[in-house]
Amino acid sequence: MTAQKQFRATHPLRLKEAAAKASPLSSGSKAGDQARVAELAEQIAACQDIFYAEHRRKLLVILQGMDTSGKDGTVRGVFGRLDPLGVRCVAFKTPTVNEREHDYLWRVHQEAPAQGQTVIFNRSHYEDVLYPAVHDQIDSKECKRRYQHIRDFERMLSDTGTVLVKFFLHISRDEQKQRLEARLAEPDKHWKVDLNDLQERNYWDDYQRLYEKAIEETDTDAAPWYVIPSDSKTQRNLAVASIMAETMQELKLAYPAPNPDYFKTLVS
Repeated sequence: MTAQKQFRATHPLRLKEAAAKASPLSSGSKAGDQARVAELAEQIAACQDIFYAEHRRKLLVILQGMDTSGKDGTVRGVFGRLDPLGVRCVAFKTPTVNEREHDYLWRVHQEAPAQGQTVIFNRSHYEDVLYPAVHDQIDSKECKRRYQHIRDFERMLSDTGTVLVKFFLHISRDEQKQRLEARLAEPDKHWKVDLNDLQERNYWDDYQRLYEKAIEETDTDAAPWYVIPSDSKTQRNLAVASIMAETMQELKLAYPAPNPDYFKTLVS
């Protein structure tokens, strides 16, 4: 079974705590699994070089998950070897005053990849359904409208040459607590903690329920969701890297054919 099939979101989706601890791709050796991640990361980087050279398609990777689920770690561990020339990572934070005066997808669309580009969203337009719904800023009818907006938006991106890959990094509540405590225990990591991160733990069950709904509503063949067990950082990276390697291979990438006119010009 491919990693794509193994981790593709199920319908109906239930985000069980035990599933966050799963390691179906493990070889039984942490060192061996880390070496495999490094090997896959090199393969992805090689594919990205061709992808950039082709300059005809676009790649958008979306990383979502609860605080401390490993979005930053995934960027470093899986995508850290990509050539910066053709890659951007965008971290969406609280909307600015100017962004709030536009529709909620306005700031997102500006950051979509251009031809040949790979763009990684660290959080994304899904925050504009999750956070306001959890805090009763929008009702169920507005949630439904936004799911439709997002499906249409992602379909438009796909129809115009964007390859979309969406990852939900699934961690357990206990694992999140341990990671937050580890950050608080180290003064050099306090900058990673926001008071809001701690307060949002009070809404854990609401977030899980809304993530289930959001993923079910927006999981399509053009913009698939993959649910990644993320209590283990190594297994998280291994799953994401495996899916990305398979996705890149399916594109049947090829460098552009040499232009004979260049040789004629050089000779003359």
